[in-house]
Amino acid sequence: MNQMTQTAERPQTATNRAPSWVVPRANILENKDAYVLDLEMPGVSKDGVEITVENNELTIIGHRTPGEIKAEVVYRECRPLDYRRGFDLDPSIDATRIAAKVEQGVLTLTLPKAESVKPRKIAVTD
Repeated sequence: MNQMTQTAERPQTATNRAPSWVVPRANILENKDAYVLDLEMPGVSKDGVEITVENNELTIIGHRTPGEIKAEVVYRECRPLDYRRGFDLDPSIDATRIAAKVEQGVLTLTLPKAESVKPRKIAVTD
């Protein structure tokens, strides 16, 4: 995680108020061309995702589509809150080419490395 660090984002809470969003769990992988960021966001569809990059800060918001409850809730562990997470991007990431997809509750972002930081071979001439 040298090239991308998590922004310290915590829910804003008042004394008697619950947080207004949940921080999704994330995995960060690296290959030779890019970083891959997977975030667990069950209940979020493609239309409910907002991804912005401003001043090298990546912000991801996932709006859940609330399901209709046709019964009295007796016990609930899942909170029906939206997701929010932020990361500071290193300049070696090409923010103009970030790609995203949502599949089965997992948002996957591909953050390509800038051409200038990718390993390359140098040809030796005579």
